[in-house]
Amino acid sequence: MNRLMVNALQVGIAAAFAMGISACNRDASADAGLANGSSSAEAGNADAGAKYARVVSVDPVRKTVNNPRQVCHDEVVTHSEPPKDQHQIAGTAIGAVAGGLLGHQVGGGKGKTLATVAGAVAGGYAGKKIQQNRQHPTETSTTERKCETVNDSSTKVVGYDVRYEYNGVTRTVRMDHDPGDRVQVQEGVVAVSDAH
Repeated sequence: MNRLMVNALQVGIAAAFAMGISACNRDASADAGLANGSSSAEAGNADAGAKYARVVSVDPVRKTVNNPRQVCHDEVVTHSEPPKDQHQIAGTAIGAVAGGLLGHQVGGGKGKTLATVAGAVAGGYAGKKIQQNRQHPTETSTTERKCETVNDSSTKVVGYDVRYEYNGVTRTVRMDHDPGDRVQVQEGVVAVSDAH
């Protein structure tokens, strides 16, 4: 029976020794993983974490906007009205009467009639010319408001065309902001983009 106990004791010691060595090996590999800064669980999470692509270029996209506005100013305008008696009828009539009276003073008989007619014709012509020289158009000035529409053009940035490279493939996406040096991607395509 002593022999059986010694054998059982030897088997137990051998088993305990084997388990101790196995536990030491596990601890050593865990320590090596922590020394590298990651555990096996973290290594699995690294594959599932965010991936980034390198931004190659960022080109602003600009849009020109027209802002129409009305510009008004006051302007002095001169209006010219023709004289009321454009044909100088009053001057002709007054001249004819005066010339006729003067002509009537000259001569006698048929000569008096001829002198009266000649005086009326000459007086009418002279009266017309006198009125014509003294007559001028009536000018009036008024201030008028003149308005016109002008376009004020302005340029604004409406987005950014971002070229990025991921795993040797270059792609372009439009975003509403400049992403900087890198963009987050999922399966090679920008994951979070505010593209319009």
